Amino acid sequence: MAPISALENLSNALATPAQLSTSSSSLDGVPSDLETSIRYAGAQLTQAAGILLRMSQDIIAQAIVTFTRFWIGPEGGSLRIYAAKDVSAAALYLTAKLSFQPTSPRSVLNVYTFLLSREASPLWFINPKGLPEKPSPETYILSEGSYQSERLVLLRIEATILRTLGFNTHVALPHTIALTYLQALEASSPAVAKRVFEHLNACLFSPQLLYVTHQPNALAVAAIYLAAREKGVKLPGVEWWEVFDVDREELGFLVVAMQSMENFAKAEREKWGMRPVPMVVDEVEAEIEKRKMLEEGE
Repeated sequence: MAPISALENLSNALATPAQLSTSSSSLDGVPSDLETSIRYAGAQLTQAAGILLRMSQDIIAQAIVTFTRFWIGPEGGSLRIYAAKDVSAAALYLTAKLSFQPTSPRSVLNVYTFLLSREASPLWFINPKGLPEKPSPETYILSEGSYQSERLVLLRIEATILRTLGFNTHVALPHTIALTYLQALEASSPAVAKRVFEHLNACLFSPQLLYVTHQPNALAVAAIYLAAREKGVKLPGVEWWEVFDVDREELGFLVVAMQSMENFAKAEREKWGMRPVPMVVDEVEAEIEKRKMLEEGE
């Protein structure tokens, strides 16, 4: 990651062009579209787990950014070595530990066992066939023996994340900044603020990795611009975004990226259909092998 810029507590270390061009997963032969799908599913898994653990959205968002950062660049983690589900759990556990809302390994692992159950999970990319009327508790209860082994994995992956990120766990979020900007622009109506937060939260799942390629102030400005336009709220007629250190080109890119999220999410569901997204190494290997066989058959 590049060095953190001037206002350390309001900015992030961003991914460099070299890191964005090549990932450890791509070097290991993971197709880029498969990597994107798994990152997207992993971010959703982190969000769902955080909600079930009753964590605040800022903790969940920081965990998703940490999860995303782990896979970036040739020095990042590879999907052929690390399971996305394990990295998701460790990122959430680590972020919570460093916050005012720490949670126990057992609580984290109980939630992930439920969410990863192919019979009981409410998540489309884990259980695409949908929930049965009465899912068997045996499919999502973590036994004591499994807990002990999974706890060791959780702690090992937590240490791996820290080493991979150079122990830089700082994540600045744009949500508070956006509220400040809305007040400065005299546009802080509940409807606009709600829509701004919706865009900022959706960006956490962006295939363009917006939270690791753009600073929080730029994300806040783009979300405000788009939300105000959607809600019919008039903003200053001048190029007000420049006051917040965002140029027109960056604003345009971010607005388009935010608008594309709905279609991206739909496309992912259509792409996988009734197949679960690979969340462990063996499943990733099987998907890669399947694709190779299809290519050879053609």
